Amino acid sequence: MSTALKRSEARLLVPALIFIALVVAAVASLGTPLITSVATTFHVSLDSAQWTLTIALLSGAVATPVLGRLGAGPHRRATILATLAIVVVGGALTVLPLPFAWLLVGRAAQGVGLGLTALMMGVARDHLPAERSAATIALISVVSIIGAGVGYPLAALFAEFGGVRAAYGLGLLVTAIALVTAWRSMPAAPEGRSAHVNLAGALVLAGGLLIVLFLAGERSLWSRHLAVAVTLAVAAVLLLCVWTVSELRTKTPLVDVRAVRHPAVAGANIAMFVGGCGMYLLLTLITRYAQTPHSAGYGFGLTTFVAGLVLIPFSVLGFVAGKLTPWVRERIDGPLLLAGSAAIVGGGFVLFATARSNLAELLAAMGVLGFGVGSFSAAMPGVILAVTPKSETSSAMSFNYVVRSVGYSLGSAIGGLVLAAGTAPGRLFPNDDAYTTAALVGVVAMAITTMASLALARRRSPETNPSTAPVGVPGRGRSNRTGT
Repeated sequence: MSTALKRSEARLLVPALIFIALVVAAVASLGTPLITSVATTFHVSLDSAQWTLTIALLSGAVATPVLGRLGAGPHRRATILATLAIVVVGGALTVLPLPFAWLLVGRAAQGVGLGLTALMMGVARDHLPAERSAATIALISVVSIIGAGVGYPLAALFAEFGGVRAAYGLGLLVTAIALVTAWRSMPAAPEGRSAHVNLAGALVLAGGLLIVLFLAGERSLWSRHLAVAVTLAVAAVLLLCVWTVSELRTKTPLVDVRAVRHPAVAGANIAMFVGGCGMYLLLTLITRYAQTPHSAGYGFGLTTFVAGLVLIPFSVLGFVAGKLTPWVRERIDGPLLLAGSAAIVGGGFVLFATARSNLAELLAAMGVLGFGVGSFSAAMPGVILAVTPKSETSSAMSFNYVVRSVGYSLGSAIGGLVLAAGTAPGRLFPNDDAYTTAALVGVVAMAITTMASLALARRRSPETNPSTAPVGVPGRGRSNRTGT
């Protein structure tokens, strides 16, 4: 194969990877703007309609580590195609005139696609030149975040003019295109790879994650049935502890827990978890505030579609930050970049807490959030992959995305709990001060993220550099510097 042909294939592969990551993120987020329309169309409660979003996040969190392990093996291309086929089938179930239960099944199938983001990173690291793989991986990470900003207004627009089925039809169309794109562009995994899925470990992890995300989504459970909630929380902790022990003992772990314990990886995951809580909290606060009617004494009473347009600054500045981050990364160490990005997101919280009297201020806060999230997301893979073997790229990033999903779910739950606590008896909407309180909680979360990232930067030393570390230690060896 000629050098020119290799370069041509690389040029085609990069947009394909980014497009697929964008599509699966956007399709999974379709539930957010359609909750009210689903409740009306299917004659179910808003709490039931909320599950069209929650179940996608649940299935994505469960599928991600399994797909990450499969993606580390010789059948990565088949795994990608099969997963996209499942997402397409799920899209068809959301469009067909079937009962509400089948809509939930379809949304669960669509959520499985969230596990493909880490596989796209693995493909980029294996098949792109070193100087391009880092920038591509950063963009894949960013578009997996801003996909919600793209999907939200489009889904709301289709729902407004064509109904909820039309909005889900958009998801079916783009995932079908993504499947064809993957079939035409995805290369086979390098030879010599092997991957075995620990099914028992996968089931235990799935059980623990399901309970955690269920508790995060069902906020009323904590106020109405506290004993049940606490029992489930204890069960989740026990399941995750059992899973950790089993992963340490098995020869075919779903996630290389020993590698996850590496200071750089552990610190990055802690920063991702706390930072994810804060980032999704602010996104939730701003979109909810924008749609609150004037009769509440605040808010702007925006329609679902117009409220979706508020996300445009988030998406645009997030993409800009993602493009700039690789350039900045050459001059600033990764953990320091994470710390600076977390501080920017914290600035967005401060802006929202102190200035939200007009829509321009709300757009400014959303733009600051987008820039901070884009930079944070683009810097995160570099911190983890700097100490991760190429063959473990998909698995390592899959674990990070599970952490991110749990953080996002908890961030949304925390926002709901704070706003519920600030809602007076008999009132539908919380007091304006409740938003300020929630924003201050976010400031604390981002301060913790900033300090965790700074601590990670101080702990970095020459021996964590893959070029000088002993071969055979996770993330250490001559092959690890490729693509980071």
